Amino acid sequence: MGFFKNQFSNVVEWEEFRDDMIFWKWSNREIKKGSKLIIRSGQDAIFLNNGKVEGIFEDEGSFNIDSEIIPFLSTLKGFKFGFNSGMRVEVLFVNTKEFTVRWGTQSPVLIPTPQLPGGMPIRANGTFNFKVSDYVTLIDKIAGIKQSYLVDDVKIRITSVLDQLLMKWISREGKDMFNLQANASDIAKGIQEDLDMQMMDIGIGITGFQVMSFNYPQEIQDMITKTASHEMVGNLQKYQQVSMTDGISSGKVQGGGAASDMAGMMMGMNMANEMMKNMNQNNQNQGQNQNNNAGSSQNQNADQKPAGNANGDSGTSSSTEGNKKPNFCPNCGAKNEGANFCPDCGHKLG
Repeated sequence: MGFFKNQFSNVVEWEEFRDDMIFWKWSNREIKKGSKLIIRSGQDAIFLNNGKVEGIFEDEGSFNIDSEIIPFLSTLKGFKFGFNSGMRVEVLFVNTKEFTVRWGTQSPVLIPTPQLPGGMPIRANGTFNFKVSDYVTLIDKIAGIKQSYLVDDVKIRITSVLDQLLMKWISREGKDMFNLQANASDIAKGIQEDLDMQMMDIGIGITGFQVMSFNYPQEIQDMITKTASHEMVGNLQKYQQVSMTDGISSGKVQGGGAASDMAGMMMGMNMANEMMKNMNQNNQNQGQNQNNNAGSSQNQNADQKPAGNANGDSGTSSSTEGNKKPNFCPNCGAKNEGANFCPDCGHKLG
């Protein structure tokens, strides 16, 4: 009796549950009459007999095996417990939640590119999501020979092919090697589809794949950063000014040293050049305005007609400028003291 007591079980449940465990198999024991099956939230229980699925139970709770479970088993529903004998089956408990896993390239992936004959060495990282999608395939390929299966086991499978998939989808359709983050969504979508096809073979579905960042070698990253700075500043001269100012303000270029003196001289020269440019431009603008005004005055004078005298001597007063009065009257020759009419003959002088 002691032998049967040790072999029989009163409760069938997931005894070694872990958050990172995908499935765990209850096995090598017999279920006796009156035993209970306990299914917790986020778990499914699959009864197996000789490696074949007898029944799948998804509702959480506590169930009487001989009255609530056996009647629903495909080939064991007619099984009757003997006096001292039990029912030997296996129960596979499956974690039904969606798992989220971080991934990262173990070593740089060499992406073919014309700029670098040996390829562009790129690292990447992100996350992927998966869950069990096909119990029959999972049992046939994995659970039939394993007692349990962990998230790390799936991660090893995925990372073993991830480098090749990254190379495939980064190189596809001529992706910009220096702006991969802009294409991260398309790259991730392609990788997810390929991974899902591969993991389907073991009953696991890839429900999501994300690329958080691409990392270039330091010298390439420095070049990208400098190029972006040039574009933001607008031209090289301003970039040098901004870089020098940042260096002094951050303490990288400190006062009293040769570097600081040189920086100060360059900043002073740049400022002087800018001032000279502004002054020259202002002078040019003023000169142009004066020339325009002089030309306008000449045009106005050319349009005015000279006034004639009583004898028809036109043009005598044209030698005068503006309203200047002649010193002698052109009609009688009398001396003029600046009057508008001759005091002797009354001839108009201006």
